[in-house]
Amino acid sequence: MHFPSTRLRRLRRTPTLRRMVRETHLTPADLILPLFVCPGEEVFQPVVSMPGVARQSVDRLLVSAAEAHALGVPAVMLFGIPETKDAIGSNSWSDHGIVQQALRALSQEIPTLVTIADVCFCEYTDHGHCGVLDGDTVDNDTTVANLALQAVSLAAAGADIIAPSDMMDGRVGAIRDALDEAGYEEIPILSYAAKFASAFYGPFRDAADSSPSFGDRRSYQMDPANRREARREVELDVLEGADLLMVKPALPYLDVLADLRQRYDHPLVAYHVSGEWAMLRAAAANGWIDYERVLMESLLSIRRAGADLILTYGAVDAARLLAAGDGA
Repeated sequence: MHFPSTRLRRLRRTPTLRRMVRETHLTPADLILPLFVCPGEEVFQPVVSMPGVARQSVDRLLVSAAEAHALGVPAVMLFGIPETKDAIGSNSWSDHGIVQQALRALSQEIPTLVTIADVCFCEYTDHGHCGVLDGDTVDNDTTVANLALQAVSLAAAGADIIAPSDMMDGRVGAIRDALDEAGYEEIPILSYAAKFASAFYGPFRDAADSSPSFGDRRSYQMDPANRREARREVELDVLEGADLLMVKPALPYLDVLADLRQRYDHPLVAYHVSGEWAMLRAAAANGWIDYERVLMESLLSIRRAGADLILTYGAVDAARLLAAGDGA
């Protein structure tokens, strides 16, 4: 059968018909809100390059997290801005570290909220790289040992999920062993399994004060040209015990996301990163796009490509739109 007998527009005629045959759905339960926590009290420092995003002290962060959770967002991802930094990022595994403080407060005040702790050192080192330096190179194995210390410290503070983002080789297995030995066998690992050396991270580095003082991260983060390599990275993390897998960034790597969806049954997460978010806000501020529609279209495309969960700075906006019936 073909036109005029076949008319695909028949099922697009009304909003109700379109909803009935919609293939991809987005709900607040599919979203994770990234939050930046910093020392102090009543601190709310807007990030200029990320409109709508701020560094927050623990007391203010509790309010933001509660607002998101009330809208149906089930989880937050925490990034810390420490009071002091050193060459190895030792503040990241301190019992009194800023993320550890936030985890304890969130566990007490919002016990049904899932807390995900980013595990990396770029915010904590005085040189801005994701590990211990050996000359101008990040030493993989020494860094992995320290990542295990950080992961155990965060689990002890109450993290529900540990999320290593450093892209060192072997870190998932080392973290799994360390968590198990410390009695945290039940804590899952969300691996940033396919994290690319992307130019879309710029605004995040403003927010987290994590720009490298020299060079770049291309010796440990993935080459944006490589798709097959992502399969190898993910396969190794799966073998080492990763429970959830992430692709970062999201929109420029939908092909990678779709490819991994076909190959793995693990829960798949995509990070709608700072540069993707900042472009939407900047274009909307100039009147070039409808922010709400483009946000929802972007998130739907990530879900359609195969993501089960989406990390996005637009989680609260999207949840509000969905509650109002303006989403998908």
